[in-house]
Amino acid sequence: MSKKSKSIIALGTFDGVHLGHQKIIDVLLNEAKKTQAIPVVVTFFPHPTHILTPENPLKMINSIDERVALLKKKGVEKVVVKEFTKDFSKKSAFDFIREELLHELNMQTLLIGYDHSFGKDKEGDYKALKNYAKQLSFDIIRVAAFKKEELIVSSTLIRKLLLEGQIQKVNTYLGYTFCLFGTVVKGNQLGRKIGFRTANIVLDYPNKIVPKIGVYIAKSSIDGKTYHGMMNIGYRPTVNGTTRTIEIHYFDLNKDLYHKKMKVALLFRLRDEYKFESIEALKNQLKIDEQNALTYIANI
Repeated sequence: MSKKSKSIIALGTFDGVHLGHQKIIDVLLNEAKKTQAIPVVVTFFPHPTHILTPENPLKMINSIDERVALLKKKGVEKVVVKEFTKDFSKKSAFDFIREELLHELNMQTLLIGYDHSFGKDKEGDYKALKNYAKQLSFDIIRVAAFKKEELIVSSTLIRKLLLEGQIQKVNTYLGYTFCLFGTVVKGNQLGRKIGFRTANIVLDYPNKIVPKIGVYIAKSSIDGKTYHGMMNIGYRPTVNGTTRTIEIHYFDLNKDLYHKKMKVALLFRLRDEYKFESIEALKNQLKIDEQNALTYIANI
């Protein structure tokens, strides 16, 4: 970025890039257009809990690659990812603004969400930032909370809904379809034996939040074509499984997917995972699930 080019900076974690974040981005782009400044998002990775409390890291809605791609899709010209380290956690908000936002990025305006704070001990709240703005000669804009269905849309709310399996509400509040990203690996091939061949997926990003266990309708683009299917997230109790797996059975697909990178979009939750009395009972339920899924897909 040229030193002559002024920037307007939206600062935050932006996990999920949900409707609340998208409101901030809309303000960022509109203000940048009005002032002829360069719109920049400054975000942080990894999440502070992954460094400061690694024994209890927060599960994330997006990987950093997914987050950056979503921000750029919204029209942000420049996304700066600041590495969060223990040393960085000790830096004050004042020093971060002066040394990095003003000196490195030539900021003229700082834009933050309604509840955002940063810096050592999160001392950089809106009240403090207004004082820093006067001292360091920059403008500050705080964007009000975004509400939908009487709820403030936040990353915390979306994580809660994911753990409850409320995938349709999640997709509504995200403004796009929640996706899992992973690589197909070899499983125990039980699905193939009972007529429901599945792709067993290992997530690329281990700190990605996984929705509540159960059976979901999902879709993927494979070799340029969209395939729908039903995905099971769970422990396969009918066959005495002990580890959580993510498996998807695609309808009308007969291809070797081993080692293939997959993006799986979750559309609808069909049911909980159950322990059936026999493999035959499981097979019968899967046929019911398939019919329910096909009916849903036909009415999308």
